Amino acid sequence: MEFLQNFGATGLFIHAMLDAIIFPIPAFFLQLSLSAVQPESALWLATVGFAGSLLGTPIGYGIGKVSGKHVMGGVMKKKWLDSASDLFARRGEAAILIGSFTPIPFKIFTILSGCMNYPLWKLLSYAAIGRAVKFYVVGFLFYIYGRAAENMVNKVLTITLVGVGVAIAAIWFLIRKLCERRKIRDEHQPIEKTGNGGGKQDAVDKAN
Repeated sequence: MEFLQNFGATGLFIHAMLDAIIFPIPAFFLQLSLSAVQPESALWLATVGFAGSLLGTPIGYGIGKVSGKHVMGGVMKKKWLDSASDLFARRGEAAILIGSFTPIPFKIFTILSGCMNYPLWKLLSYAAIGRAVKFYVVGFLFYIYGRAAENMVNKVLTITLVGVGVAIAAIWFLIRKLCERRKIRDEHQPIEKTGNGGGKQDAVDKAN
């Protein structure tokens, strides 16, 4: 990470991209270091990190798509893998949103998405939301509070990000449940015949 830090914003871009592919250390830590040195550039660094992360997301997804099934198939039974794929397809949004906020290496979620055949456009959409909030929360803290934000970030930010991620996931889950209930209610609602066509049909039925 020290090597990439020497390249400033370019190093952060590369780190954020690799974070979504293979790099074991999250770009979050390099963003903290660079923002502490140049707090006036914190928002620019957030933008660079966000762009790099989005660029690396489909690459990590492709790795999971090509080799993820083979690797995971070697350590998991087929029925377990099928169940996991189905679960990720139904609840993947919450996993990606929460994963985007936490310090967990983002490559876990990009590769798993490809392995589980999760739609790429959904991965990019939810990753964009989560990663944008994470990068820009750090950026705004340093831009507003300067180097004093370093202690604030180290003590509070991780917990705050996890809390926000859980809150968003809970809201999403609630909305989805309400939509499912509405869909079920609409499917069971009887279709009423109205208008002239309906009246003629009723007359025919009575005549018979």
